[in-house]
Amino acid sequence: MMRPPMKRTIVDIKDLCFSYSGKEVLHNIDLVVEQGDFIAVVGPNGGGKTTLLKLVIGLLKPTRGAVHLAGRRPGKKGLEIGYVPQQIDHNLSFPATALDVVIMGKHVPENRMPFGRSRQDRKDGLAALEKMGISEFGERKISDLSGGQRQRVLIARALVTEPELLVLDEPTASIDSRGQTDFYQLLQELNRDLTILMVSHDLLSVSTFAKSVACVNKRLHYHQAFETSGELFDAVYACSVYDSCPVTFPIPDPGGESVAEEVDND
Repeated sequence: MMRPPMKRTIVDIKDLCFSYSGKEVLHNIDLVVEQGDFIAVVGPNGGGKTTLLKLVIGLLKPTRGAVHLAGRRPGKKGLEIGYVPQQIDHNLSFPATALDVVIMGKHVPENRMPFGRSRQDRKDGLAALEKMGISEFGERKISDLSGGQRQRVLIARALVTEPELLVLDEPTASIDSRGQTDFYQLLQELNRDLTILMVSHDLLSVSTFAKSVACVNKRLHYHQAFETSGELFDAVYACSVYDSCPVTFPIPDPGGESVAEEVDND
């Protein structure tokens, strides 16, 4: 009987600690992301979720421990990463079209190359917009698009270099509730070819669409893939020991409101 082929390790984090100005934000983090994973990173504000993503993509360096991407340190050539930061970082008054924004993903600042639209850039940019289902908006100003359309443009920008790993930080923050389901379904389609690591506050949605969940609040607890979204949600919610899963989650109440329930005792 033939064994299934071993999955390639995309991200390998070992004994990672990180501090800001002497205050520890992440402590002894271990996480392995394999090819084809769709991992949602959840947890409270200030728990270290965005910091963890920045350490993965090389924007920050660990205080202790190590991050390896396909066996190499972040910043070294070898693994192409597409990064979609929170939309709060973007200036909508900048007079750029959707296609301009996507093509920017091909121009790395370190290369000191002048920005422009070559024929190949335009072709690649339109192909990325087509993959996101918004190619008809290519020449429209980014400020004229809806929140959901802008987020698709930003993902197209991340995809234009054909990455192996897609990293997203709160990608649904500016999308209305009706558009979020379509957005998560789109991520599921992308996951057929990409490994996805995504920060989210929406445990109810990610338990439906993600394959596994990493709970982060200074420490990290990883919940492996489950057969159903209900099993995944129950496993995350069942954590009650601080060292196991120190995270606060929104729990729906019978009246339809969302209430926060403490999982940790600190």
